[in-house]
Amino acid sequence: MIRRHCLPLLVMSLLVLFAANLYFGSVHIPAQAVTNLLFGGEAERPSWQFILWENRVPQAITAVLSGAGLAAAGLLLQTAFRNPLAGPSILGIDGGANLGVAIAMLFLGGSFMAGAFSLSGFVLVIVAAMAGAWAVMAVLITFSRFLRSNTMLLITGVMIGYLTSSAISLLNYGATEEGVRSFMVWGLGSFANVTVDRLPAFCVSMSLGIVCSLLLIKPLNALLLGENYATNLGVNVSRTRTLLLLCTGLLTATSTAFCGPIAFVGLAVPHIARLLLGTANHRTLLPATLLTGACLALVCNLLSTLPSQSLIPINVITPILGAPVVIWVILRIEN
Repeated sequence: MIRRHCLPLLVMSLLVLFAANLYFGSVHIPAQAVTNLLFGGEAERPSWQFILWENRVPQAITAVLSGAGLAAAGLLLQTAFRNPLAGPSILGIDGGANLGVAIAMLFLGGSFMAGAFSLSGFVLVIVAAMAGAWAVMAVLITFSRFLRSNTMLLITGVMIGYLTSSAISLLNYGATEEGVRSFMVWGLGSFANVTVDRLPAFCVSMSLGIVCSLLLIKPLNALLLGENYATNLGVNVSRTRTLLLLCTGLLTATSTAFCGPIAFVGLAVPHIARLLLGTANHRTLLPATLLTGACLALVCNLLSTLPSQSLIPINVITPILGAPVVIWVILRIEN
C-alpha cells in the first residue's frame, strides 16, 4: 500500500517540508505573519519580510533543486556503472570544483584580474568551481572515447579525485590562515549561498540537468539488463554514457559551485528511493529519487537553521542521515 502511493506521499512530504522551511528558522517569526507575507501582505517588522523573501524562500528553493539534482546524478552513476556505492564525487567532478575554488581562494587570494577584466568574491568562486568541474568533465569524456569498460572509466575518475585532492593539500600548505579558513567554511556547504540575484542562474542550470536526466530514463532501463542487451535494443551505449556524464557533470558542478560540496545526498538517496518503491524501473524510480533528494535536503536545511541565531553547516548534518544508509547498503552487499 505504501509503495503504491509512494510518489503522492513524497509530493505531500515535499510540500510540508518546504512550508516548514518558510515558517521555521533561526529567527522566530509568528506563523500568521509568515502567512500574511506569503499572500502579499505587509509585515509588522521590515526585518521579517527581508528574512522570508531574501533568505528562507531562496534557501528552500536551492535545497529542493540541489537535493533533487545530486540524487538524480547519484542514481544515473549507480545505474551506468552498476555500482551501488557510486556517487557524484566518485568521478572526481566535485574534486575538480574544489580545486578550482582552492586556486581562487588560496592561490589567487580571492580576486582575479586580467587587463580590464576582473572577478572577485562569490562570483569568482562560482566561475572557478564551474571551470574546475568542467575541466574534469572534459578529461572524463575524452577518456570515455578510449575506455570501453565502465570499470576503467570509474577508476580513472577515482584517480582524478586523488590528483585534485593532492593539489588542494599543496595549495593549503602554502596559503594564508585567512585563505585556509575561507576555503574550509566553503567546503562545509550551505544552501544560503544562493541569494535572490543568483537564484535564476542556479535554477536554470539545475532544472536543465534534471530535465536531461528524465530524458535518459529509457536508455537507463536498457542498461540495467547489460550493455549487450541495450545495444540489441538499439541504444547507443557510447553516446548514452557521454550524455550521462554531461548531465551528471552539469548537476554536480552547479550544485558544488553555488552551495559547496554536499556530501552523501547523491550516494544515499537512490537507495532510500529503491527501498521505498521496491523497483529498479527508472520510470518511477527516478521521479521518486528526485523527490526524496529534495525532501532530504529540506530536512537538512531545516535542521541547520533551527538553532537560535546561528547556522549549522549542511555537511555536518548530511553524514548523520546518509552514512547509516551507506552502511546498510554495504551490509546487504556482504550478505
